[in-house]
Amino acid sequence: MLAKTKSYRPSDKEPFMNERQRDYFREKLRAWRDDILKEAKETLLHLQEENQNHPDVADRASSETDRAIELRARDRQRKLVAKIEEALARIDGGTYGYCEETGEPIAIRRLEARPIATLSVEAQERHERRERIYRDE
Repeated sequence: MLAKTKSYRPSDKEPFMNERQRDYFREKLRAWRDDILKEAKETLLHLQEENQNHPDVADRASSETDRAIELRARDRQRKLVAKIEEALARIDGGTYGYCEETGEPIAIRRLEARPIATLSVEAQERHERRERIYRDE
């Protein structure tokens, strides 16, 4: 299936979220998820190897800081994997590519750039404006 979607690029000239587009985004999301999980395994191995006793206090502090940064990055990646899983479920459920707020199709270009998008550009901008207003109060 991956081979047939390799050279394919969705376009606005075809029916929105047809089977070919769904397959394309499904493969794109799975590949992204698999890359993240592979990186997470590598990080875990690195952290286990790095778990050595540093006699120098500065080395130990530096190592702990690096470890904290890697763990924060992994936590963000874990949340991203959850969003990817949600997007895959939306593909299976037939709601992928449609704005959660308006029900309108999300632009293909936006989905290409952010395949986990749940809002159209317009709805996302409204959401961000509301966030800014409430944050500034």
